[in-house]
Amino acid sequence: MQFNKPPLSYQEQISQLKARGLVIDDEQQAEHYLKHLNYYRLSGYWLPFEQDHASHRFKPDARFEDVLNLYVFDRELRLLLLDAIERIEISVRATWAYVLASKYGAHSYLDSGHCHRADWHQSNLSKLAREIERSDELFITHYKAKYTEPQMPPVWSVVEVMSLGMLSRWITNLKPSDRADVALNYQLNEQVLKSFIRHLAYVRNLCAHHSRVWNRKLTVTTKPPKKPQRLKASCNLEQPRRIYNTLVICHHFMRQISPGSTWTQRLLKLVEQHNIDPKAMGFPANWQSLELWKEANAQ
Repeated sequence: MQFNKPPLSYQEQISQLKARGLVIDDEQQAEHYLKHLNYYRLSGYWLPFEQDHASHRFKPDARFEDVLNLYVFDRELRLLLLDAIERIEISVRATWAYVLASKYGAHSYLDSGHCHRADWHQSNLSKLAREIERSDELFITHYKAKYTEPQMPPVWSVVEVMSLGMLSRWITNLKPSDRADVALNYQLNEQVLKSFIRHLAYVRNLCAHHSRVWNRKLTVTTKPPKKPQRLKASCNLEQPRRIYNTLVICHHFMRQISPGSTWTQRLLKLVEQHNIDPKAMGFPANWQSLELWKEANAQ
């Protein structure tokens, strides 16, 4: 099938939306957002307001302001996720480096004998070496200038140039006993920790690239936790591909890392302010009765 859709001017885009039933009270405002956000990008946010996707007809009383509300909510949700994932990433970096250094020494990450698979270690080490080589961080350049052996800095230094995706690969390649020591800091099983970090690296990349997350079907899911009971009870195993479980995971980590944080309260306030249907995010029907959310609401 040959693609033959012609490009539309901003006014033609507005006319098309109105012809399909979208109420636009302020065409100047609509043109402003179409200029700066892109018609195609916004289309992902008006899909929930369509009554028939084949014809692109909108539901009665669907408004452009409703689409913008959903867009702004998703943007603020991404920022909130990045806020939590930043703290989680820094904490897990620190724990991983501490476990390796305290058990095996400052440069133990160079030894494939401490890893699950030697071939994965070689691949991970090569990628890390490239990051170190191009890094202009003062602690990296200082090490290179002062020391000749080993060529690469100690683990507590190199961990600071790792992305979350790279850290996830190093954690995946830990021996289970060492990964268990890292997981203990977060009251998690080592296999669950591995899946959580991989999942959060994926979600972080979605957020960093400004992708829609609020009702997205996520491709990287997590291993269901069996404990702690509070975490297990809060997860929605019937909706493993929705962002709800990610929010539960972030809440769990934040309780360990920053007990006084208002992150969960800010999340609930965000959902309430924008009048979002939690079901589309994977929230279970009984979510408000779960201990996790009841506790947050009480604060």
